[in-house]
Order: sequence, then structure tokens, then C-alpha cells
Amino acid sequence: MILTPELSIGDRSAHIRGYPEVMTARQFASLEDLESAVGTHLGYSSWMLIDQTRVDTFAEATDDPQWIHVDPERAAAGPFGTTIAHGYLTLSLAVPLVAEVVDVAGVAMGVNYGTNKVRFPAPVPVGSMLRAGVTLMAVDRFDGGAQVTLDVAFEIEGGTKPVCVAQVLYRFYT
Repeated sequence: MILTPELSIGDRSAHIRGYPEVMTARQFASLEDLESAVGTHLGYSSWMLIDQTRVDTFAEATDDPQWIHVDPERAAAGPFGTTIAHGYLTLSLAVPLVAEVVDVAGVAMGVNYGTNKVRFPAPVPVGSMLRAGVTLMAVDRFDGGAQVTLDVAFEIEGGTKPVCVAQVLYRFYT
């Protein structure tokens, strides 16, 4: 994102207009530095608008056009009063949102390795602002890198409980 005079760091109204908030990821100089932060809440991502276009695109990409996701008229009379994001759409947003929170130098690449546990305790209504809180749970070294375990709690602005809680695994290679 290019900052212009009308966009400042943390300008939420800019984010609502489609620009992400600019967040500074917590910087770690190395995997050893990251290991020293095990058990620490690393912070929160910026807020991301979950709009109908994003939900429709995900529905098309995953062949999941259930009406609670893609039919605003029918969903208005449904159990949530509006369309909602797919649970797996929310989970997939761990990739960009976690990247806003943590950055490890000296790593050649990182890959998603999987999840240990995922739950979707509450829906994400279309139009919601979503963010992720990230806690570093473990750094397990292996030859050539480390497996990193993160607890990620997704929440919507004004929500009373998380919309997704997941323990996600990444592998960083040096």
C-alpha cells in the first residue's frame, strides 16, 4: 500500500474504503529471537472489512454457494439476519493477518503446515470488521528450520466472543 497525504497509519476509515491499515509487525531478528517469545501474546492485526464480494468470491472458488453466504435477500430472513462469511474463509485469513503481526528475519521461506484445532464459535456477518490476535505457543526446531505453533483468535468489532479460534502451524526454513 502506498501512503498518500489522506491516508495515515491506523486510519480506520481508509481501511473501510478498501485500504488496509498499516500495521508494524513484531520483528524478530532470528528463530532464536522468536523462541524467546514463547508464551507471549504478539499483538493484533489491523481490522479487515468482510464484504459480500469477498464472500461471493470465496463461495465461487470453493464451490460452496450456500444461501446463508451468497443470497442477501434470503439470508435476511434466515437465522443470522444477513449473509455470513464461510468459517473457512475466516480461517484462511490467518495468512495475511498473522503476517501483519509477526515477522522473522533470516528465514528463507515459511509455509502453512496445518492446524491442531479449529472452532467457529460465532458467525461473521457480512459488513463486519475482523481482526486476529496472535499468541506464540511453541517453536520446535528441526534440521533446517522450525515449526511454529500459534494460537489465533479472530474477533469482529463489537462481538462478544471470538468468531474463530485456531491453533495454526507454520514451518519456517532457514
